[in-house]
Amino acid sequence: MKAAQQTREEELTDTPCFVGRIPVRNLWLLMLYASDLFRTRGIGMVGLEDSPDDLPDLIAEILAHAVEVRQRRRLSLGYRSREAALNRVRGRIDVLATERRQLLDRGMVACRFDELTIDTPRNRFVRAALEAISRIVQRQDVAHRCRALAGSMKAQGVSGEPPTRAQMSTDRFGRHDADDRLMVAAAKLAFELTLPTEASGANVLTLPDREATWVRRLFERAIGGFYDVVLSPQGWQVKCGGTLGWQISQKTTGIDIILPTMRTDVVLDHPITGRRIVIDTKFTSIVTNGWYREETLRSGYVYQIYAYLRSQVGRGDALADFASGLLLHPAIGQMVDETAVIQGHPVRFATVDLTTTPAEIREQLLRFSEPTLLSASQQ
Repeated sequence: MKAAQQTREEELTDTPCFVGRIPVRNLWLLMLYASDLFRTRGIGMVGLEDSPDDLPDLIAEILAHAVEVRQRRRLSLGYRSREAALNRVRGRIDVLATERRQLLDRGMVACRFDELTIDTPRNRFVRAALEAISRIVQRQDVAHRCRALAGSMKAQGVSGEPPTRAQMSTDRFGRHDADDRLMVAAAKLAFELTLPTEASGANVLTLPDREATWVRRLFERAIGGFYDVVLSPQGWQVKCGGTLGWQISQKTTGIDIILPTMRTDVVLDHPITGRRIVIDTKFTSIVTNGWYREETLRSGYVYQIYAYLRSQVGRGDALADFASGLLLHPAIGQMVDETAVIQGHPVRFATVDLTTTPAEIREQLLRFSEPTLLSASQQ
């Protein structure tokens, strides 16, 4: 046991890439769990998380393969708006521009029209992802393959300027371009993996509040993505980002404006066994200094998970009547896993150690889906 512990410590010491005190390879693991790629075509089942240090190379290969498949069938086309002076009418006539520039005297007319093009925001995004991940992969053949594909897309007319987040947020898949899903999912994860580190090099990232907020949101998405892929084949139903309603019998007209919404991070349902686990993730220390003791659970978080559970009792949902709660925090070298049954609801307070190995992180997350103390309905 001591030898294994020493080996793990040497592994962490030999890895120079950290953000704060979290190894970048474990951030890559969280990115994998949070990504659409983890849920796509069973990729979450092939053990990508077993080798997080090799994750950029694996994702680069998946992205390169997806792009090659799409190029063999031709990249998807899209429409873009253009304005031009033409010698024939195309689309709509811009009367003001035509008169101002006196185009009719030259036998031309100003037109506004949509043009079919390969230079779409989606294709520009994929080309930029190929170029970005080619700079962080370890295998030179994979890096060359990504650069060659980016060059091929450039030759086909895909420009190098990546789209903005606003442009990509409006991107929707239709029936004719559904095969782009894998390619875009891999491209999104490739961009995430290019996260800079606090190690020496060209890119430097400290951990101010902005990055802490980003990691907190990443942790939330990773927990939901992991349970969705791993537990769904076992009969679990995973819901991420749901809302809960208050049991209100009477109210004044203005209460809806000021009453806070109860929004859960993850809810796990197992209809066969009648179990429900309401998970609330946090990104602070699980304990704080108390008035009369050195460490105590944060009371606000306890009240919050209690409200999530008790507010749903008696509404005709058998799973809610005896649901359990999980208050889950990431931690640095700290392990907490305690449970108390409060008014028939087991409430678990636990941490995930983000400095440990990926296999141990996976084992910790799987353990939290197992019952500890039972509620009254399960005894």
